Amino acid sequence: MKKNSKIGIIICDRYKSCAGGKCFRSLKNREGAFDIYDKNENVELVGYTSCGGCPGGNFEYAPEEMKKNGADTIHFATGLIVGYPPCPYIDYFKQFIEEKYDMKVVLGTHPIPEKYYTTHLNLKTWESGQWEKNIKPSLADKRIRLAYD
Repeated sequence: MKKNSKIGIIICDRYKSCAGGKCFRSLKNREGAFDIYDKNENVELVGYTSCGGCPGGNFEYAPEEMKKNGADTIHFATGLIVGYPPCPYIDYFKQFIEEKYDMKVVLGTHPIPEKYYTTHLNLKTWESGQWEKNIKPSLADKRIRLAYD
């Protein structure tokens, strides 16, 4: 029997006009943080919104609506991880949603583009153990990172 999952995506408000192309492509291809879903699994996107701007007021309400639409997992878009600077509240928002809404939260959507990866390495942005953990779901090999530049 084919498994069905329903997900929501929350993006950084800096990218609120983003059409979602990289996220949707990576969901279809099961790349980046979407590689946790089997290629034969039916994954339905039931919500897509921005955080609402710093300090992320929409994190308080959007997950509830997504859960009412059947979401069992919320993905924080890769833009929250690779923006300059990365979202300083990302760990708190993850903990908040998991506690308040009893939902799984995945940090990332599409693979981190190589140009962002290189810049953040040079800036030493992700040198803490927590950030190494945060980028892991979206950190693909260089070939795939280049395909998302």
